[in-house]
Amino acid sequence: MTADELNAVIVRAKAATYVGGGVKASASRPGSHDLGWSEGEWRYLDSYFGGTDFLGQEVLLRGAEPVWAMNYYGYVLRPDLIDGAKAGETIKAALSAMYGEGRFLGGFDWAGPHGHYRDRSEGDVGQFRGREVILVGGVEAYALDYFGGLVKP
Repeated sequence: MTADELNAVIVRAKAATYVGGGVKASASRPGSHDLGWSEGEWRYLDSYFGGTDFLGQEVLLRGAEPVWAMNYYGYVLRPDLIDGAKAGETIKAALSAMYGEGRFLGGFDWAGPHGHYRDRSEGDVGQFRGREVILVGGVEAYALDYFGGLVKP
């Protein structure tokens, strides 16, 4: 499988779960919120804890083997400028636009009613790290740090 093919599967999974209002899966750990997706031999699970401030992990499996994973931590820095609901609306709209371009990495900017979304990352689907932020009036009000890549035996 090429990196482009893997990227396409990840984008489909991401677009169908959090951003797409996907079906909640049974909690895989006490207190977790889980979203699942499957297509053919592929299975994907996004499992996170929290709400306004949250920590999670996404994993993509081919058959029973994990092949790719990503960890993330998101948090509201300035609750006087943005709350969890407005941050969530902004993130869903921005990521939907990015996934519409067939990608989840690389520089991306999007402006909406609750602020300016900006994502910057380095690396590729095999190994990457990045940060997304929402700027309100030019001030960083929300941030999420993420990293991940291929899982190898």
